[in-house]
Amino acid sequence: MTKAQRSARSGQRRTRPGKVVLVGAGPGDPDLLTVRAARLIAGAEIVVYDALVGAAVIEMIPAGARRVYVGKKAGNHALPQEEINALLVELAREGLEVIRLKGGDPFIFGRGGEERAACLQAGIECEVVPGITAAAGAASTTGIPLTHRSHAQTLVFATGHLKDDTVDLDWPALARPHQTVVIYMGLGALEIICTQLIAHGLPASTPAAVVHAATTAAQREVRSTLGELTAHVRAARLQPPALIMIGEVIDADAAFAALPQAVALTA
Repeated sequence: MTKAQRSARSGQRRTRPGKVVLVGAGPGDPDLLTVRAARLIAGAEIVVYDALVGAAVIEMIPAGARRVYVGKKAGNHALPQEEINALLVELAREGLEVIRLKGGDPFIFGRGGEERAACLQAGIECEVVPGITAAAGAASTTGIPLTHRSHAQTLVFATGHLKDDTVDLDWPALARPHQTVVIYMGLGALEIICTQLIAHGLPASTPAAVVHAATTAAQREVRSTLGELTAHVRAARLQPPALIMIGEVIDADAAFAALPQAVALTA
């Protein structure tokens, strides 16, 4: 956006209401942004962004745009969620189009629902631009299919970090066979997650993986079994952000390769 366009936009602030656009920044690779997301970022005058937005995506924000960091990491929140909600409303009331940039998809463990509700309750227009969620990004770069006719007919997304800081998940539902479970924000509770899933019926031999920083140059992964995953992840010293992926699909490539060639070609 040119200086003249920015000046014209500023002059319009008193005559039009502002709005908030919740923009999914995808899993980190800027090539995975939607066309609309890329356009909005390139033309932004103010961007409120999270810790999980990829560095390469941040670089796309115009040099003259105002940047407001509100990232959350374990035990270190730049702003509590309620204050982020209030900030978005305050900025929009100045007549600004606020680009709220969120890692992955705003409505998949991105607290987008809370932010949209706060805007609507304040009478602020709120648009949502979807993004590729981290699980889909990790699947594409690791070759782990999230669903598979032979191994997983159900796909479950769960969060390993609840609002009250507990990890009290629906363990019986997560431990059902023939499904893929992807747990976001669960690395700090990995041992609890593995122990509970085994206690509720999943074999310790169930394939599992942890993927760090999927789709970025920093991506690393550890594949193991549910019983040994915690020890292997500790040995590899993986850090957040990371996804936990559990299910037979983790070894789908190996199972396919083991089939007789004639069977494999017709599977």
